Amino acid sequence: MSLSIHAFVNGLQAFTQLIGKTCRWFSLAMVIVTCLVVILRYIFDYSSIAMQETVMYLHASLFMLGAAYTWQQQGHVRVDVLYHKWPRFIQQRIDLAGTLLLLLPTCLFLLYISWDYVMMAWANGEKSHEAGGLPFVYLLKTLIVVLPILLLVQAATNILASVFNIPLSQNKEMPAGGNS
Repeated sequence: MSLSIHAFVNGLQAFTQLIGKTCRWFSLAMVIVTCLVVILRYIFDYSSIAMQETVMYLHASLFMLGAAYTWQQQGHVRVDVLYHKWPRFIQQRIDLAGTLLLLLPTCLFLLYISWDYVMMAWANGEKSHEAGGLPFVYLLKTLIVVLPILLLVQAATNILASVFNIPLSQNKEMPAGGNS
């Protein structure tokens, strides 16, 4: 039984890593498209609403798809005065309590309030209101639902690992700066 839970937790961990490592390429694409927008506008006097919206889509995708991976890698900014001085088992209990009492209700609430909004966007095939804009607003709005789902997957990973005392491997690929 413990081996199957261990494999399940590792699978969830790997899923979050796959999403995170894939979406981090969005930042490179965002830089390239932004440079193209600037070059086209100021050198060739050409402006593309679709390219500008592409930057916005990439930016939203990077943050909404990458949030769970950033959490997994301990990359979020943590401002603490006492936490880092406490023993690991107390830190784990605080993390577990924060996940159960703050993160889970927030994610479930976000799913609840956004579901109809996203479904209406899909039903209408919502597209940009701008002439020449992208016809994929419904896909962008889907990220509002995907974000809490990915956070819930990582929360399940952390909760199971904590309850069954399974060590989580963290690749520590995120920069160390920002954590304090």
